[in-house]
Amino acid sequence: MGTLINPGNAGFTSIRASRYVDKNGLVVEVNHTIGTTEKLTCISRPRRFGKSYAAKMLCAYYDTTCDSHDLFDDLCVASDPSYVTHLNQYNVLYLDLTQIMQEAGNEGLMDYLKRKLIGELRLEFPEARTDDALSTSLVNAVEQCGQRFVAIFDEWDAPIREMPSVAQDYLELLRALFKSSATTDRIFAAAYMTGILPIKKAEGQSAVSDFWEFSMLVPGLFAPYVGFLEGEVRTLCEDVGLDFEQMRYWYDGYELDETESVYNPYAVMRAVRLRKFGSYWRYTSSADMLLTYIDLDFEGLQSDVVRLIAGEELEVETGGFQNDPFCIKSRDDALTLMIHLGYLTFAEELDGRGSIRIPNAEVRCEFEKVLHQAKHPELVKLVRASDELLAATQLLDAAAVAKAVSRVHDSSYAPKYYNDEQALCHTVKMAYISALDQYARVEELPTGHGLADVVFVPRRRSPLPAMVIELKWNLESAGAIRQIKNRSYAMLPADLADEVLLVGISYNAQTKIHSCSIERAEISGSR
Repeated sequence: MGTLINPGNAGFTSIRASRYVDKNGLVVEVNHTIGTTEKLTCISRPRRFGKSYAAKMLCAYYDTTCDSHDLFDDLCVASDPSYVTHLNQYNVLYLDLTQIMQEAGNEGLMDYLKRKLIGELRLEFPEARTDDALSTSLVNAVEQCGQRFVAIFDEWDAPIREMPSVAQDYLELLRALFKSSATTDRIFAAAYMTGILPIKKAEGQSAVSDFWEFSMLVPGLFAPYVGFLEGEVRTLCEDVGLDFEQMRYWYDGYELDETESVYNPYAVMRAVRLRKFGSYWRYTSSADMLLTYIDLDFEGLQSDVVRLIAGEELEVETGGFQNDPFCIKSRDDALTLMIHLGYLTFAEELDGRGSIRIPNAEVRCEFEKVLHQAKHPELVKLVRASDELLAATQLLDAAAVAKAVSRVHDSSYAPKYYNDEQALCHTVKMAYISALDQYARVEELPTGHGLADVVFVPRRRSPLPAMVIELKWNLESAGAIRQIKNRSYAMLPADLADEVLLVGISYNAQTKIHSCSIERAEISGSR
């Protein structure tokens, strides 16, 4: 048993000993590819989506040097006809590229990787001839023992993302292993690679073209197995007594084809373990990358990010992205990278074109952090104006609110055609962007006898008042307040807040002036 060759089942044993969400249907899907022309699988998902857990599960299942019946016999995979056929029947070539990069140090990644692999092959298969050609050494090992390999590469793309100087040599290694009809079939029964990015494109084609890829854009049949499904999250909440709606608000929202919405496993399990909701997004190089592209402001990218934070959906074309974080040539490339990094969710409409949005509150918090670090002067002005607007609203300073909304209207973040109530609504959402730090925004919330245009609900246990905002075009703002009262918009659920601010904002298209009226009211039934 080695580190890279046949690592055993210790990793999955520790996973089973912890709170476990069963994802072993993945094993069945990989089993169905063994020995076929579809045996090379690459799954790309953002950080914290359980990719490493899945890799350890596959190692435990296929590794011929251990007996993993006790780990799998009670799981659903045991009922599949392929279960016994493939359980512990293969040599495993396991590469955790992130760990290998750390171990390589000054030696150089490719030299270290080849030396380490050849060394373990010699120990594991002492009678097999090994030489400097890795693929030949693997063929000789298979011929000696009579068992092919299952390759499992975790964080396969780490060298592409973090060591661009070795990217080409690394891709050549992958080609040598997985693109040679003479040796690939002789060595590998199957291969499973997982990482953040899909395989890098070269001249419009995948650099290792024989892999079947399943990404955040095209998750396919693997969609249910990487990330938590709603039913699984609901069960976790019931087990520990957590509020499922809060869990959904914080971590739900990734759209993967026709499957139900997918949750971030890392964040969900932290919330379950700590019994506390919040952002568990760990600061990584991807945040630096995000800030870099926002600062570059490709084709108005900063304005797009502001609109996304404000809750808008945007259109994007994903087909031009080369799956390379260092090859960003357009606004669409940058937004597509954000999808792969987990900052955005994507709903395809037609052939690579679709809509994007921020999936949940946790990710919105990270965007807001990045937004406050961005260097664009117009963005700084917007955030500053929004901070002042929120303070003025809470002080019932209607004139200051109207003035702040006018400043946003005059900025580059307002709609180009300001000609109806919908355009006013967009401007108001931009103006209140700072409120998202302390409030959840709900549009057209059913309250009383109608729908409020925009409602800001304070975060749980916050002392802030709720805010109900009614918008009017070419009508007085006082009329908006009357409409709020007539439709009983103040009758919000009593557990949301003790009081509510009734805010009417109007725009007169002839005078080009915004006006505002604000009143304070108690929420019916509040203590």
